[in-house]
Amino acid sequence: MVVRYEKRGRVAHVTMDRPDVLNAMNLAMHEELGRIWDDVEADDSIWVVVLTGAGERAFSVGQDLKELAGLPPRVSTFGSRGKPGWPRLTERFSFAKPIVAKVDGYALGGGFELAMACDIVVASDRSEFALPEARLGLMSGAGGVFRLARQLPYRTALGYLMTGRRIPAARALELGLVNDVVAPADLDATVDGWVADLLRCAPLSVRAVKEAAARSVTMSLEQAFATRYEWEERRMHSKDALEGPLSFVEKRDPEWTGH
Repeated sequence: MVVRYEKRGRVAHVTMDRPDVLNAMNLAMHEELGRIWDDVEADDSIWVVVLTGAGERAFSVGQDLKELAGLPPRVSTFGSRGKPGWPRLTERFSFAKPIVAKVDGYALGGGFELAMACDIVVASDRSEFALPEARLGLMSGAGGVFRLARQLPYRTALGYLMTGRRIPAARALELGLVNDVVAPADLDATVDGWVADLLRCAPLSVRAVKEAAARSVTMSLEQAFATRYEWEERRMHSKDALEGPLSFVEKRDPEWTGH
């Protein structure tokens, strides 16, 4: 097993577990992650995911290049269709549950692409981010070229994409790529704080927010207002939509069911 998967209450903890190679993602890891994402999506008891890498040196440095160099040459394109673990997280565009990335150390190449596919990113102050594929004659095929150009100002993104320059954690925070940067000793507690805040909210509301924000980001406001969103319709007709206002009036904590 190269991924650790634990469920603790409402939270799924997913840990890429190849610290000896800085959590480089080989085919076995992609296959395991694919099964895990399927299980998370199917398990109604799970409301939040925390994704991290084992050890204190890296979240993940991306694709295992030693393994890649030994594979038969193949024409590559964007995405993972036809490859182990498809669809990978970077292509699960309808993945509804919030994912918190806990980054300590390097998040490079596919590791950075994975972090960008998460919803909240908390990093230690010793972390670094980069898409170095151009330096290796490769392409950010898991969508890094697309996501970075959406998550940063265009010219800023292009500079990092075309040069492979690294982004220190403090700069990533300035650019809005991460939500928090803290000392390594404070990383777990800070992630726990974000998870606790997510769990205080109605799970269907969180999923509706995620879906509407992600789908509408390239729409005009008029189109965004006119679009129907699956999770918003579920939220609208849920018990939790009644429980929230009722608990406020009764001056008590809400008891969310997710139904």
